[in-house]
Amino acid sequence: MTQVARIQPSEFNCVLYEVRDHVAIVTINRPERRNALNRRAYDEVEAAFRAASADPEVRCVVVTGKDPAFCSGEDVKEMMTGEQHEQSVTRLTSVRPEPTPAAVAALECDRPVIAAVNGAAVGWGMELTLFADIRIASEQAKFGEIFIKRGLITDVGGLWRLPAIVGPAKAAELLFTGDVIDAEEAARIGLVSQVVAHEELMEHALALAGRIAVNAPLALRFMKEGLRRTSYGDLREIGSWVSGTLGKLFQTEDHREGVRSFLEKRAPVFKGR
Repeated sequence: MTQVARIQPSEFNCVLYEVRDHVAIVTINRPERRNALNRRAYDEVEAAFRAASADPEVRCVVVTGKDPAFCSGEDVKEMMTGEQHEQSVTRLTSVRPEPTPAAVAALECDRPVIAAVNGAAVGWGMELTLFADIRIASEQAKFGEIFIKRGLITDVGGLWRLPAIVGPAKAAELLFTGDVIDAEEAARIGLVSQVVAHEELMEHALALAGRIAVNAPLALRFMKEGLRRTSYGDLREIGSWVSGTLGKLFQTEDHREGVRSFLEKRAPVFKGR
């Protein structure tokens, strides 16, 4: 059963949402923070995918960010310090924690999803690209699973989908190093299907979405479900493990050092505790 969004698109202030010619366009709209996600933005991303899944007029989804970035991950100042951080730790240390709600909404969206990656997609921003079925990159795009630099593990995208997309060895390299790669390298390893001029990115993404959206809506949804079953498997079990592990890592000294070093703009010094 399709879940109903708790927040309606008319209430959004961190995400832009519109439906055009059977295509839902989801744009993260915090350009002053390079589209970093705070709690409200996470909730609106979740609600946007819920809204698309519940709308019979939507046959395809395009997700992007307001220039100059796609999504630079979590808003470290808001999400990894203070009250919001404490709330996250409480949620993640429950007996069987749920996967990240925004990740579940994106991955359970039964419409084809295209990520139009217009700039930096790092941390949870890269996760969001991995939740898509197809990734198109601007020549200015960059990708990085930088969680290891914060003393954390990736969300379900990096562990559950990245190995299937680029292969286990390349996924391990990206996850273990936290290296950031450019659009050309992303295309070379198969992370993105094409790289286009920055100013033409949305034109290409919407043209592809249009070619998808003219097809039989029910068959499209079952085709996506078939790909999910054969390529990736079950989301909930790995998602719960990820959440529980993050609950432990959020309380480590290394994580606190990762956050401090980011805010102080210096290299972290980890101690393994």
